[in-house]
Amino acid sequence: MFAKTIIHPTREPLGMKFSRSEIHRKTHALPALRFEDQQLTSFSGLVLFHELFDRLGLKKRLRRCFQHQEISTIFGHASIVLLLVVHMLLGYRELRHIRYYQDDPLVRRLLGLSRLPDVATISRNLRELDEKSVERLQQVMRTLVLERIELLALRRITLDFDGSVIGTGRYAEGAAVGFNRKKKGQRSYYPLFCTLAQTGQVLDVLHRSGNVHDSNGAQAFILHCIEQVRSVLPDVIIEVRMDSAFFSDSIVEALDQKGIEYTISVPFERFSALKGQIEKRRRWNRLDGQCDFFETRWKPKSWHYLHRFLFIRRLSKIQHKQPIQLDLFIPYEYGYEFKVVLTNKRLTAAKVVALHNGRGSQEGIFAELKSQNQMDYVPTRTWCGNRVYLLSAVLGHNLGRELQMITRSPSRLTQQKRPALWDFEQLDTLRRRIIQRAGRLIRPQGRLTLSMSANNSVKRELWDYLDVLDQPP
Repeated sequence: MFAKTIIHPTREPLGMKFSRSEIHRKTHALPALRFEDQQLTSFSGLVLFHELFDRLGLKKRLRRCFQHQEISTIFGHASIVLLLVVHMLLGYRELRHIRYYQDDPLVRRLLGLSRLPDVATISRNLRELDEKSVERLQQVMRTLVLERIELLALRRITLDFDGSVIGTGRYAEGAAVGFNRKKKGQRSYYPLFCTLAQTGQVLDVLHRSGNVHDSNGAQAFILHCIEQVRSVLPDVIIEVRMDSAFFSDSIVEALDQKGIEYTISVPFERFSALKGQIEKRRRWNRLDGQCDFFETRWKPKSWHYLHRFLFIRRLSKIQHKQPIQLDLFIPYEYGYEFKVVLTNKRLTAAKVVALHNGRGSQEGIFAELKSQNQMDYVPTRTWCGNRVYLLSAVLGHNLGRELQMITRSPSRLTQQKRPALWDFEQLDTLRRRIIQRAGRLIRPQGRLTLSMSANNSVKRELWDYLDVLDQPP
């Protein structure tokens, strides 16, 4: 609980005019530098996450993840993982960057430590983690997201599945050379993510080597994520959106048996008959000002049942630059680009296309995870250590979204493209506005107090958050 001790600065009357001499001043000398051991913090906004961690019981959950392992260091695995989460929230990347805030009193107070571990201790601790610890940590991440959607009691939940390349410039256990659009030949991991469209959070991650296909282990992972959601909301309608890498008879049949609604992109390269259907088509139905469509009941020869296929062509002035060999499979007509979507939904074609195109929001989540949560950094040479770092980055992202969902009301209802129900601010915006605020820990009359500059905007926003976080869940 934080008491509202507010000292207002002297305020000038609104609209008062000042002379030039009262505004400008001459600079005669540069100040001398002096470094002293004071209770100064650069991250006063961490008090919000201190409250959030207590509200979620995060420290206790993390400690339970590592109860089966003997603690070989003074700090313990739970403290190291929590430090990594805070490391992401502060915006630092490499482990060695911890030295730049190791003396920050608010960081140490948040972690419950008198001093922070050095880089060697963190690396050694990550190296000692086993598969059971990682699985329990992953379960904590899933549980936090499931608790949120259980509180929301949504009638419909949309799950997006896709992989993202995480490159490493050095050897790391399990990393391999695979398809990398930007850095060909680089060793990498290729984890598969399940994201929740309504909250913009990552529900689960399947860590994989970089040389596997998108569909490697995908079916079991997809069904597991669905079962996790249904364990807290048995009657919820679940939608799944996927790209062409997950198009297979077994996945489609499994989703149909589970009663899951889906939209899946169809790969032209695997079914030459699709190109023939498009080229023979003479009459297209208008979808909107840019797109036309037609639909049919069709199935590949090896499949058992007919399914609903939507064929879409879109006006496009982008030059066709695909390899010439693909012209044997991919339809080409100047001024148009084509795609096919498989679905079992009974919506109109326009609504199905809008829903399927909405899965592009997942790319925004990946971009934020890599640019602001340092998910694309590989810190150790061990498989489990790198998995824990990845999970810490995802957990930091989810906690940033959780903080905003607790303290704000949804800004929209369910829409065709299934955007997030909140207008989320990115973590980097929260850092600049709230977290990275200078302050001093003082004890007037023996009471611990965090003193900050009296910026009205920051003060108002901080108290708005704290007023809600102080309320019981």
